[in-house]
Parts: sequence; C-alpha cells; structure tokens
Amino acid sequence: MVDDDLRDQIARIESDIEHLAETLDRCRKAMLLSKVAIGVGAVCALAYLLGAIGFDPTAMIGAIAAVIGGVVVFGSNSSTSKQTAAAMKAAETQRARLIDMIDLRAERRTNGHARQFEPDGIRCSGGQYLLT
Repeated sequence: MVDDDLRDQIARIESDIEHLAETLDRCRKAMLLSKVAIGVGAVCALAYLLGAIGFDPTAMIGAIAAVIGGVVVFGSNSSTSKQTAAAMKAAETQRARLIDMIDLRAERRTNGHARQFEPDGIRCSGGQYLLT
C-alpha cells in the first residue's frame, strides 16, 4: 500500500518533469527567436551606418525595436530557463529518492516462470532479470 502511494507520487513528479521539459523547450525556442531578432535589427542598423541602404525612419525604428525587444525577450527567457532547469533537477532528485524507497524485488524469468530470489543471490545463466 505504501508502495502504491510512492508510485502515485513518482507518477505525479514525472508529469511535472514533462511539463517543465516543455517549458524549457519553449524558452529555448524563444531565446533562439530573440537572437534572430537581435541579429536582423543589428544588420539593418549596420547597413544604414555603412551606407548600404538609404535612411528610412520606419526601418530604423523597427531595427532598434528588434534589437531592444530581442534583448528583453532573451533575458527574460534565459532566467526562466535557468529556474526551470533548477526545478527539473530538484524534481528528478525527489523522484530518485522516492524510487529508492520502493521495495524492489529482483526476479529471474526462465521458461516463462518467474522466481523470486534475494539480491545477494543474483546469478543468471540465460534467464532475464526483472525489477518489480
């Protein structure tokens, strides 16, 4: 019964870890997009300064906004990414602790029949070992 409670807690933590992984993935995508925005804005501003393109106020405002917006989005998602990674590590540590608390028994399968044996007597010649 206690093992069932532990298994439920482990399942809940694994669900949380999946959600955190999705959040981390979204942060990485937003950070990549913000780097692209910074790069495009910087290239447009540099092209104007070098005389490659003529002055267009709308384009310059857009370039400056892209650089500033990219920096803000990158910084925000960078800190969120660090917090999410720390939360994932803590959840994985908690999950490992709970798994260690479960009473695991080793079984050897031979000819379709399972036989339990003590961990110090683990020997197998051709059978499969399973943890239950």
